[in-house]
Formats: sequence, structure tokens, C-alpha cells
Amino acid sequence: MNILFVCTGNTCRSPMAQALLEDKAKNLGLDIKVKSAGIFALDGQSASRGAIEALKADGIDISSHRASPIYKDLLEEADLILTMSVSHKEALLSKYDFIKGKVYTLKEYSYGIEEDVMDPFGGNLYVYKNTKEEIEKALKEVIRQLSMDN
Repeated sequence: MNILFVCTGNTCRSPMAQALLEDKAKNLGLDIKVKSAGIFALDGQSASRGAIEALKADGIDISSHRASPIYKDLLEEADLILTMSVSHKEALLSKYDFIKGKVYTLKEYSYGIEEDVMDPFGGNLYVYKNTKEEIEKALKEVIRQLSMDN
């Protein structure tokens, strides 16, 4: 299973989601490959300091993360595309109609509600930790659903 997380700049939410899911999949022995990208990502930009610090508390190091823009091959190889906001999902669908049926907001896939994950960009560490917890909660549901499919 190939999962792609998408946000705006690929420096906050999607790299946190990627790292958290990779960590959980490894601990549970799940065969999941995870990538992340941003709709307006600057290729090679590092993860935000807040995202790095928020994950460090869990023993997860994303300091080597480099932002990646969205490109067609990434979308084609993904079995599931999870966006951090409704606007990300709509932007992808407006440009790439072949992803219909495999793109959802993270909360839509997890809980059946189209709602955005809070964007911590520019916020303090407390804001980043809240976003991390919001993502983590949704990922528990993603893993539960993926485990039921296998």
C-alpha cells in the first residue's frame, strides 16, 4: 500500500503525518510505503522547526526531511492520497482527474467528515503539538481501516 500525504508547503502537516504513519506501520509490522508532498512546496526546503520539535518528543526525527512538490508520478503510484485540507483535495482533483476515488482529506477518510487539519505554520510549539495530536488521532483510524482491508 502506497500512501501520499499532501499539504501546502510540505514542511509541517504532511511530513508530520508521513513520519507518524511510518513509525506506527513499522511498530505494527504493516507493509505501508508513505510519502508526502506539497501543492506549493519549494523543492528541497526543510521541515519547519515546530514540526521537527513536535515529533522529537516522540523520538521521531524529521530533520532530514526535504519538501517535494506534487508531480504526476507521485499521484499515480499512490494507492491512497490523504490531504490536510479540503482545498488541497479540490486543487488536486481540478488538475488530475485520474485520482478520483483515491483522494480524501485525512479527516474524511478517518471519520467521514470533510474538515481541515489545523495548519500550525507560523505558530508556536504548542500549536504544532496540537496539530501533531490531531493528525495522530486520525492516523489511528486510518490504520484501523487499512487493517480491516487486509
